Amino acid sequence: MTVELWSLVWSGVLLFVLIMIASTANTRVKSVAWNAGNRDEPAPSTGWPGRADRAYHNMLETLPIFIIMVLVAHVANIHSSNTVLGAQLYLWGRIAHAVLYHVGIAYVRTFAWIISIIGIVLIFVEIVRAAPVA
Repeated sequence: MTVELWSLVWSGVLLFVLIMIASTANTRVKSVAWNAGNRDEPAPSTGWPGRADRAYHNMLETLPIFIIMVLVAHVANIHSSNTVLGAQLYLWGRIAHAVLYHVGIAYVRTFAWIISIIGIVLIFVEIVRAAPVA
């Protein structure tokens, strides 16, 4: 398997971990009864449980784009040092972003998010470069 696909797999693992952390943190604060209930009335999350919740939702915002870029590059047999770097930047940027979000470090967290976006852009640029000129 390519580095890009492994980065995709580990991004899925990261998402799963973020969901489990947010779920556990919010269950501790809101109670097991709230978690097992219908949750018709959403209970706001504040502090660390709120950050855990927002961290996993933020991952959901960029992961579909990363999935698309990696799979298109893979299907089109586009594999270069830039696609590898892009995949690694995305994954490591997202890991850093998650840690920084949970800890509550705001501006550095944004920098980590930007690094992950640069990773997506690198893969996209390689896809566009490889596209035939019409």
